[in-house]
Amino acid sequence: MRKLMIIGLFAIVSLVCKAQEHIPTINDYKRFVKSKTMVVLEDAIMSEYNIVIKDIMARSWDITPYEVISFKQFEELKDDPDLSFLMTTVVSFAKDKTKARYNFLSLVMGEPKANVKTMPDLCSLPLSYLKVDEESYNYKLEAFILFIQNHVRNVLQNEKLIGENALKLYNAQAKGALANKTLLLVKEDLAKELRTEAAIKAVYPYKFRIVEREEIAEAIERQDPDVVFLHKVGPEGTRVNARVYKILVGAADSKLYYWNYEMMDHASDDAFQAKDFKKLK
Repeated sequence: MRKLMIIGLFAIVSLVCKAQEHIPTINDYKRFVKSKTMVVLEDAIMSEYNIVIKDIMARSWDITPYEVISFKQFEELKDDPDLSFLMTTVVSFAKDKTKARYNFLSLVMGEPKANVKTMPDLCSLPLSYLKVDEESYNYKLEAFILFIQNHVRNVLQNEKLIGENALKLYNAQAKGALANKTLLLVKEDLAKELRTEAAIKAVYPYKFRIVEREEIAEAIERQDPDVVFLHKVGPEGTRVNARVYKILVGAADSKLYYWNYEMMDHASDDAFQAKDFKKLK
């Protein structure tokens, strides 16, 4: 699967990395809302992502006009400052001192003499470790597409959401909001000692259910206002261990209700832990 390679990409769900050139300004966001967004397909012929993203864009993208293009067309168009690009990217973090690579969903701006490492990155979300099957995230893509649009609108109202403190602000805004929501969890994303209702009730006071992926997909599709779901990004059995991202997203409002990441010490760290639940109270 061919994807855009970006080393040290700044992401709205990551700490600021060593390379800073791609951090956007408020003018980049203002430029975006006047742009046409190019949705870049993956080169893999059998990519399920290509099918899913076309359906989602038709249903849920309303912030700019858009067009679906190939990766080859992206290379031809990336220098145009009147265009923005939504694409999957491959990201690594030099300061982590690992060889871990991740799939991200990124919204970047075109610019003259564009370098893919420095194009203004308006919003990026981690999808998975590179070698993890795309089935682990494709069913959540619609919520991510909605979040990216909402984030742009939020930045235009509040410039403090640009930079390394952006996610801290989202976490603070969501404090206590889960009391009126039902948290949907996939068993495989939970620590082994937390894969029963009794174990979770001992550390989490609000409503939750352990479900299959299909139920989360259905909640996202119908935009259920009562549902928040867990998106966990970890190695899932691959050999390289580095970051584990833990994100809670609203199925209807696509708000971030929780964001955190930790560096792995042991294989058991690749999960939502009791300490994560305790932070949600």
